Amino acid sequence: MTTTTLAVLVPLLPFLGAAAGLLLGRTAPGFVRPLAVLPPLTALAFAVIVAARQGGDRAVDATTELTPTGSVPVELALHIDGFAALVAVLVALVATCVQIYSTGYLRDDPRYPSYAALVSLFTSAMLLVVYSGDLMVLLVGWEIMGICSYFLVGHYWETPEARAASLKAFLVTKLGDVPFLIGLFALATDAGSFRITKILATVATGGLDHPTLVALLLLAGVAGKSAQFPLHTWLPDAMAGPTPVSALIHAATMVAAGVYFIARLLPVFAASAAALVVLAVMAAVTMAGSALAALAQDDIKRVLAYSTIGQLGYMTGALAVGDRGAAVFHLLTHGAFKALLFLAAGVIIHAAGTNSLAAMSRMGHLRDRVPDAYWTMTVALLALAAIPPFSGFFSKESVLGAAEHVTAGQGEGIPEAAGWIVLISGLVSALLTAAYATRLWLLAFRGRGPDAPDHGRQPVAMTAVLWVLAVPSLALGGFAYGRLPDWFDGHDLNPTLTTSVLGTGVALVGGIVTYGAWRHTTATAARVPLGAVAAHPDADGGLVEAEAIATHTPAYGDMAGAPDPADPGRLLLGPLHRHAAVGFHLDALYTALFVRPVQAGATLVRFLDREVVDTYVRGASAVPRLLGTAVRRAQTGNVQTYVSALLAGTVVLVVAVLLVATGA
Repeated sequence: MTTTTLAVLVPLLPFLGAAAGLLLGRTAPGFVRPLAVLPPLTALAFAVIVAARQGGDRAVDATTELTPTGSVPVELALHIDGFAALVAVLVALVATCVQIYSTGYLRDDPRYPSYAALVSLFTSAMLLVVYSGDLMVLLVGWEIMGICSYFLVGHYWETPEARAASLKAFLVTKLGDVPFLIGLFALATDAGSFRITKILATVATGGLDHPTLVALLLLAGVAGKSAQFPLHTWLPDAMAGPTPVSALIHAATMVAAGVYFIARLLPVFAASAAALVVLAVMAAVTMAGSALAALAQDDIKRVLAYSTIGQLGYMTGALAVGDRGAAVFHLLTHGAFKALLFLAAGVIIHAAGTNSLAAMSRMGHLRDRVPDAYWTMTVALLALAAIPPFSGFFSKESVLGAAEHVTAGQGEGIPEAAGWIVLISGLVSALLTAAYATRLWLLAFRGRGPDAPDHGRQPVAMTAVLWVLAVPSLALGGFAYGRLPDWFDGHDLNPTLTTSVLGTGVALVGGIVTYGAWRHTTATAARVPLGAVAAHPDADGGLVEAEAIATHTPAYGDMAGAPDPADPGRLLLGPLHRHAAVGFHLDALYTALFVRPVQAGATLVRFLDREVVDTYVRGASAVPRLLGTAVRRAQTGNVQTYVSALLAGTVVLVVAVLLVATGA
C-alpha cells in the first residue's frame, strides 16, 4: 500500500473499531475487547510504517476537495511531516497501551463496551488532528475530542464529582473554542484557504492582515484545550474519570492537541512579537503556578494533573521562543513518561480497591505489594524531574537551551523578553518539579499511612504495559541524541552545557531539599502514633493540628486510621500551602466573576417570566374567563327559568316602548 493509503487507515481503523464496538457491545460482548485493542494496535503498526517511509524527509501531501464551498474551499487533505509522523506513533502507542490496560482495570465494569468505543473514537479524532492538512478537517477532530472527553471524564456518572468534572471540562474548553473558531475563519479569510500549506505560504509572503488578532484568538482555544492559564482549571477536576482515561488525555490526546496545533502553525504566531510575549507569559505562569499547586496536592492523580499542566507550559514556552522542534520533542518524551505515571498510579489505586482517587497521606507499605508500579514509576518520576540520562532530561534541556539561545540575541526576530521569561520560569519550575516528584515518590512508597486492603495481584495486562512504556521513558531521549535532527526541521536538540548544568543542578537541589524536609517531618511525626489526631509541622518545625480529614476516602473505603502527617509539602510551602492546595482560588474567582452573575441573571429572567409575563397572560385571559362564567351560570337547563326570563324580558321591552311613546 502507498504511504497515503496507510496514512488514511491510521485514523480510520480506530473509528471503525469504535463504531463496531458501539453496535456489537450488547449483542456480541465477546468481540468488545478484540475490537478495543486490535484497531489501535494495527493503526500503530501503520503509523510506524508511515513514519519510517517519511523518514524526516519532504512532507507527504495529498488532497481532494470534499464539496464546493465558495471562495474558501474545504479539502480532505493530508500533510505528514516529521512532526506529524512521530506524534502519530506516540498517539497510537499510548492509545494501544491504554486499551490493553483497560481490559484489566475495567474488567468488571458494566459500561466497558461504551468506554472502549469512546476511547477508540478519541484516538481516531486525535490522529485526524495530527495528519490533517486542512484546518476545517482538523476542527472536526478537535471538537470530537471535546465531546469524547465529556463522556469519558463522566464515566462514573453516579458520582456528583464525575458529573461536575465532565460538565466543567466541556464548558471551559468550549469557552476557548469560540474565539478559536473565529480565529480560524479570520486566518482562512486572509489566506484564502483552510489548507495549512497555503496558509504558511501566505504568512511567508506577509499576506496576513491582522496577525496579532488572529494569533490571540487561536491562543484562546489552545489555552482551553491544552489546559494553560487561565483556562486550566478543568484538568485537575477531570481526575474523577477512570485512570486510563487520564493517561490518554494527559499523554497523547486532548491537551497535546493545542501544543501540536501551535507547532503546526508556528509562523502565524511568530508573525506577531506581541503574541509570542503573551504566549511566553502564559507559559511562565502556567509552569510556576501548576508546580506550586502540585506540591500541595494530596491526591496522587491531582499531583500528576498539575504536573501535566506544567509540562505543557514547557512546550508552549518552547513555542514562544520559536523552537517547535524542542516543543514536539518534549511532547513525545512527556507522552511516554506521563502515560506511565498515570497507569502506574492506576495500579496503586486498583490495588487499593477503587477505580477513583487515592490520597498519598493514607498510603503505606505499597512498595512490596506493587513492585511493577514501584520500579516503573520511579523511572517515570526521574524522567519527569529531568534527571540524566532519562528522557525528560534531554527534552526539557532542549526547551531551556532554546530559551537561552533567544536571550543571547540569536532568536531571528523572537523577542528577547520571551526568551528570558521562559528561561527563568523554566529553571524555577525545574526546581519545583523535582520537589513534587520526590514528594510523590516518598509519600506513595515510603509513607506511614495505614495498610490498604489487599486486593491481590494485579492483572498482567496492566503491569506489562508499564514495562512497555518504561522503555521510551528511559531511553527515548538518549536514542534521539544526534539521531533525529531531520525530523525536527534540522534543529540540533542536544543539550547545551549551561542549561544542562543549571537545570540538573536546580532539580537535584529540589529533590534533596524535599527529602530533607520529609526526614524532618517524619522524625517529628514519629512522636504521634498512627490513628491519633493527625498533626503536621509548621514552618518553624512545631506541631500544628491538621485539617480534619475524613476516615472515609475514595481510595481506601471505610479504612480506619489517620493519614500520615509526614508531608514535606506543608513545610516547604508554609503559609502558601493552603492557597496552593486549592489552585490559588481560581475556581472561587471564576465563580464570583462568572458563575454567580450568570446564576443571578438566570434568576432574574425566571422572575420576569413567572411574575411579569405569566401575570400579563393570566390577566389577558381573566375577562373572557369571567364572561364565560356568567354565561355558564345562565345556562341552568331549567325550562321554567328560561320562560320566566323570556316573560320578564318581554315585560321590560313593553314598558320601555310605552315610556318612549308617552314621552313622544
